[in-house]
Amino acid sequence: MSEAAAVPPQPIEFRSEMTVDLVRAAARDADVLFAARVSTVGEQSLDQIDSDPSRSTGLINYLMRDRHGTPFEHNSMTFYVRAPIFVFREFMRHRIASYNEESARYRELRPVFYVPGPERRLIQVGKTGHYTFEPGTAEQHALAEAEIRSSCTQAYESYQRMLAAGIAREVARAVLPVTIYSSMYVTMNARSLMNFLSLRTKREDSRFPSFPQREIEMVAEKMEALWIELMPLTHAAFEQNGRVAP
Repeated sequence: MSEAAAVPPQPIEFRSEMTVDLVRAAARDADVLFAARVSTVGEQSLDQIDSDPSRSTGLINYLMRDRHGTPFEHNSMTFYVRAPIFVFREFMRHRIASYNEESARYRELRPVFYVPGPERRLIQVGKTGHYTFEPGTAEQHALAEAEIRSSCTQAYESYQRMLAAGIAREVARAVLPVTIYSSMYVTMNARSLMNFLSLRTKREDSRFPSFPQREIEMVAEKMEALWIELMPLTHAAFEQNGRVAP
């Protein structure tokens, strides 16, 4: 018996939640202000690095409204995200962040798979580019869950048989579906985050409509909630100006 075969298999887990943790942040509303003021007061802006940002909400709003974007770049946030691989593929279309993801070449992936929760809308109504999603029936939800559970279970069992036979992880992973959960670190600044949020959240009061897939929107909502705590005045200006990234 090979060493891989001797390891008892992990129980397969199905979940609907996304995980987002703020790992590290150097991001304050005051960062926007001193970065903006260097253009008018030069070295005197150094004296304003720790100034009270609440006295300068008008400046933050002006910068957001007129889309003076660079002052919103002088900060950094690192998030830990755990989500299905298909969410990460959408994430990485945004070339405005730094990513490091766990690798199925170097480690055996845990058997955790995504299954839509009961609140997930299942039915697409309308043509591509102009459609809505409507709730499914109880029977449709049951079918979707049963089929996903069945196919993911079969795929992971195939993966385990290949590993037990001594096949390299980078080859065995080919049978795994994109519903399997992965994890990554994402580092970005507030300007990049606002760009991401403007495209990956749906809000009725947004100046430009967006129609994100619900699963990446779930991640975006958690990231936004963490960002609000760090830069409430910047977030308020983002909201006030139609959720348009500066």
